[in-house]
Amino acid sequence: MSLADDLNAAQFDASKALRYKRQRDDLQTQLETVTKELDATQKALRFIESTQSASLEPPQWLSPAKPKDSNATLALLLSDTHFDEVVNADEIHGLNAYNREIATMRLHKWGTNVVKLSRHYLAGIKYDGVVLMLGGDTFSGDIHEELAETNEDSMLGSLLYWSEQICASVDLLQREFKKVHVVAVPGNHGRTTRKPRAKMRAKTNFDWLLAKMVERQFAGNKAVTFQVPESADCLFHIYGRGHLLTHGDQARGGGGIGGIWPPIMRLRAQKMQRYMATGGSFSTLWMGHWHQLIQTPGMVVNGSLKGADEYSVVMGFSYEEPQQAFSVIAPDKGIVWQAPVFVMDRKREGW
Repeated sequence: MSLADDLNAAQFDASKALRYKRQRDDLQTQLETVTKELDATQKALRFIESTQSASLEPPQWLSPAKPKDSNATLALLLSDTHFDEVVNADEIHGLNAYNREIATMRLHKWGTNVVKLSRHYLAGIKYDGVVLMLGGDTFSGDIHEELAETNEDSMLGSLLYWSEQICASVDLLQREFKKVHVVAVPGNHGRTTRKPRAKMRAKTNFDWLLAKMVERQFAGNKAVTFQVPESADCLFHIYGRGHLLTHGDQARGGGGIGGIWPPIMRLRAQKMQRYMATGGSFSTLWMGHWHQLIQTPGMVVNGSLKGADEYSVVMGFSYEEPQQAFSVIAPDKGIVWQAPVFVMDRKREGW
């Protein structure tokens, strides 16, 4: 064999070795990818197994298992409390005032009036329990400069104080009605970011954190259960009927002659279409955000615990006394009775 043949053979062997090396590297990369995917799959399976043991399904007492004719469940929507915002009566023609002291009185009055309505105005009903919906905007937050300047406390200070007050309210309901199921979604004011976001919408919101703090407080109490998802909506069931809680800030518009009706009806239709397409449905949509109490078949829009403020007066919005939604749900009829829960006592609040 000539020297040229030896060189050609050596070059061929080197080329073959290089090709094999590349194939080996490719196979090694594929093996690493498959190993990572296997690890991810195993983690996902472990997560699924853990969530199956800690399901967010509503408690058994909300199912329609042989209910008696006189039984019912109380559905309460508590939202738009805007705790620790300060409203100066002098700036809004004396229409309203608000601060931590007033808000505490209104929250307590809300609880006592819930008991008064259900026990004294509605006789002969045996309540299976209460569904308490925390519909967001628990805090006004510090997302606007004027709020950061005038709020009663920092967000962490507000979170500490008001988590205790909400726990007291849940305890009141549990002592009076024996069982409480708490459902919670985030609003737009409690966010920790300047702009609203889609990803991690709940877990970057103080409303979500407050609900989780309350849930932890009642961890050992089997009579108080929670649904606090990491999503903007929460679908739950009462006597087999679907109900959807959302804050309502996804709706846009409401400034025309039709008022808030066009945007909230579009929002309901959009959510109904999506949930039906994915195997779910609801009979009633519950929301806050608009600070106007509307209780109509298929939809409940909540009022506000705060009431009128500087912004609503400057913008020319209509006045509504501070109030919250109250509904009685029967096993076979759905919502059979609705009323406002009034919370303001001007004389006692001292303004």
